[in-house]
Amino acid sequence: MELKQLGNSSLHIPPLVFGGNVFGWTADKKTSFYLLDALLERGLNFIDSANVYSYWAEGNEGGESETIIGEWIKERRNRDKVIIATKVGSPMGKGSPDLSNTYINEQVNLSLKRLQTDYIDLYFSHKYDDGTPQLETLKTYSSLINSGKVRELGASNFPLAVLREALQIAEDENLPRYEVIQPEYNLLERSHFEGKYQRFCIENNLGVISYFTLASGFLTGKYSDVADASGEERERFIKKYFNDKGTAVLNVLKTLSHKYKCSQAGLSIAWTMAQPGITAPIVSATKESHLKAFDEALKLDFDAEDLQILNHVSREKNLIQE
Repeated sequence: MELKQLGNSSLHIPPLVFGGNVFGWTADKKTSFYLLDALLERGLNFIDSANVYSYWAEGNEGGESETIIGEWIKERRNRDKVIIATKVGSPMGKGSPDLSNTYINEQVNLSLKRLQTDYIDLYFSHKYDDGTPQLETLKTYSSLINSGKVRELGASNFPLAVLREALQIAEDENLPRYEVIQPEYNLLERSHFEGKYQRFCIENNLGVISYFTLASGFLTGKYSDVADASGEERERFIKKYFNDKGTAVLNVLKTLSHKYKCSQAGLSIAWTMAQPGITAPIVSATKESHLKAFDEALKLDFDAEDLQILNHVSREKNLIQE
């Protein structure tokens, strides 16, 4: 499998990233280990997590995903074979984003303990904290890099103006910059990334690993209406997609899935992989059978006309910032 350099960072990654938000939520420990083993066998060794995963599930308080990853690494003795990304800053439940020196130093040590490792390959600011100067945050990260606890930095869900400021501060103060961006991006949510943001990432050679690639499972075609999703763990994420646009996109995916003899999930992943500026999309799964879509996407060679059809049916003309 051909690896891709993640921006200007020292990391070379596979063309797909696995979303570890499911660990300890919709995938228990046994299933998570099974998935992680299957991913590593495929050469998909980049796992994305966060300190808050998955506080929202009943009985959870956050840190469950990191804990499972750490237990797997310890049992398999394979830390040198995997790339681990995790995040800090997003509140666990109520509260505000926090990227202060005190909070980051507290949380990085908790994450390292749960992950049972002494370093994090890629550490993300999960959400912008407008109450902490960006200089303070970047100085804190610089200290973590110098101490060997963190290798590279990323930013998730940062407004473009804030990201511009962060990169300028890093340059002016000779501090490490955010090398990787993590936006929401899929066939149904394009405005968060396309346009000015996308061009900025390309112009500044920022690595981009986008999340919600399958729109929380909606793009797989498994849900025909809201009733199908009722009671599902992901109901709150996908109910907004049951509209004319969602139906139109699913219809095109269904047609193309027959042409390419692959799943709608595989097509959706491949579409994201083909978009300018995307280094590797993040995709989750809760069963090994779901990984078939990963295999399909990695092998699929999209016809330019079919890509254009998907671009047209999913385009948000009134929302994408040109």
